[in-house]
This record gives sequence, C-alpha cells and structure tokens, in this order.
Amino acid sequence: MKLSKKARYGLRALVDLSVNAKAGHVTLSSIAERNDISLQYLEQVFASLRKAKIVRSVKGPQGGYLLERDPQKLKIADIIEVLDGSFHLEAEEIPVESKVPEIPQTIQELVIDVINQELDQVLGNIILADLQEDYLRRAMQETDMFYI
Repeated sequence: MKLSKKARYGLRALVDLSVNAKAGHVTLSSIAERNDISLQYLEQVFASLRKAKIVRSVKGPQGGYLLERDPQKLKIADIIEVLDGSFHLEAEEIPVESKVPEIPQTIQELVIDVINQELDQVLGNIILADLQEDYLRRAMQETDMFYI
C-alpha cells in the first residue's frame, strides 16, 4: 500500500482544519499556506472531501470550510478511501489453467488477505481526533522548549 500525495495532503489539511475551525471557518488559502500545499491542488482535494460530506463550504467574504463530520467519528480509513479509493492490496491472480493453483491461493490467503485485514484494523481504529490530539500535543511541546 502506498498513500498518494492527495491522501497525505488531505489528511494534513483535515488536521489543520479540525484544529483551526474552532474559531470559525477556515479558508483554503490559510490551510495551503500553513502546510506548504498548492492552493489549486488543495481545491481538488477539498472537492472530493466536500462530495463525500466530510467538509462543507461556507460562501461569502467570511467564508471558508468547516468539518461536516465529528472528528471523533471520522475514521482515517474513510478519508483515505474517499481520496485514493480502496487501500487494499489487489487480489492474487489465479490463472484459470494453472497447474498449481494452490500457490496463488496460499499467497492470497496467508499474505494478501492477512495484510488487508490488518490495514482495515489499523486504519479503521484511527480517527481524525487522534491525529488532532497528537498534533496539539506536539505543538505544545515545541512551544514549551527553552533555548539558551
């Protein structure tokens, strides 16, 4: 499995949005600037997130974006699936006329199926609120450092 740039940027932007939306709507340009992401690229990412009802836009001069879903209920698996499609490893091809179909079947069951189950387990148990909390903890540690 490889996370695309779209999924990575989407996760970054959603963490930023979840932290900064407490004060109101957040503009894409501010998210893009804070995270060194192209505004045009971020617009594409947010179009997918908006279509999936993960974020909502507010029009007007004071407009911006808000989370549509509660970070406590928004699984990372759902976000990645919206932005990248399925994150599962593809099934092992078993040739119809294979002389030893047991080998690809074994690989499918003992490797690919197990990895996909683990991916479901891990990505299904991490929520956006976990990322938000970890980011805030790290940000607080950084501000608590003293330099001589």
